[in-house]
Amino acid sequence: MAVYRIPDGFSDFDIFVFGTVLLVEGLLGLLLNSIAALSFLLVKEQRDPSNFLVFNLNISDLMLNINALVGAYATYYRVWPFGMEGCNIHGFQGAVAIYATISLLALVAWDKYHYWCTQQELYWATSGTMCVCVWVAAIFWASLPLPFFGWGTYDFEPMKTCCCLDYTKGDWGFISYMLTIATVYLFIPLLIMHDSYNSIYAYFKKTHKFKFNTSIPELALLIIWGPYAAFLIYACFYDVSMVSPKYRTMLPLWAKTGPIIHAILYSYTNKAYKGGIWQLLTGKKAKKTKTS
Repeated sequence: MAVYRIPDGFSDFDIFVFGTVLLVEGLLGLLLNSIAALSFLLVKEQRDPSNFLVFNLNISDLMLNINALVGAYATYYRVWPFGMEGCNIHGFQGAVAIYATISLLALVAWDKYHYWCTQQELYWATSGTMCVCVWVAAIFWASLPLPFFGWGTYDFEPMKTCCCLDYTKGDWGFISYMLTIATVYLFIPLLIMHDSYNSIYAYFKKTHKFKFNTSIPELALLIIWGPYAAFLIYACFYDVSMVSPKYRTMLPLWAKTGPIIHAILYSYTNKAYKGGIWQLLTGKKAKKTKTS
């Protein structure tokens, strides 16, 4: 039997702590997003085109929760047990979840802009088409680093128990892919969210009726994904092997708190969505409220 070797830069205690963090993130996010998703499926009053966007956000976050739980299992096991093929699947699945999640955050912002500022409600045909496009695009972009395409590469993170886009090579394939993804799945969604929520804020200010804090969604995206995205962009231009392996591991761990934050922000404190959750959990109907 092969002797397990702790990766450089880690102690056995570090491995246990990081595994526990992944486990807690995965289980808590799984619980919160499962309840929210079930409320959409089982509560008839919950099912409308705008809430369908949030439901899809729940699904993408559930995918990231599962990704975290697989990483937690491998971390407690002390070695990745699924081979390189499993690593590619793990990296691909995580990338699909991330790309879909960020796209859906932008779509929710766009929908809220139209509801509050143009007084236009979302139709099922529009909502369904946009969600299909989100998932197809996420699968397309996430598949490009797989071996049969080879634009970028999936490989092990420093702890050797999770897989992500390989940022250590710094070759042209990684640089071109990463800068493209940063544009498509960070800068453009941020621009949509910024313009949408700024317009909503201007409307609230004009009417003197502030229905929700318009700065929180954009700030949450930057806090959750900003550090990891900044590091990956940094890796396009500098040698990241000099950065502490612990720090490189902490960044994706921090980003995996996203499903928990999203569930709280977009489901449990959303007046249009939390009524269905309340009805699912208690059997008592809540008063129907439009998008918060």
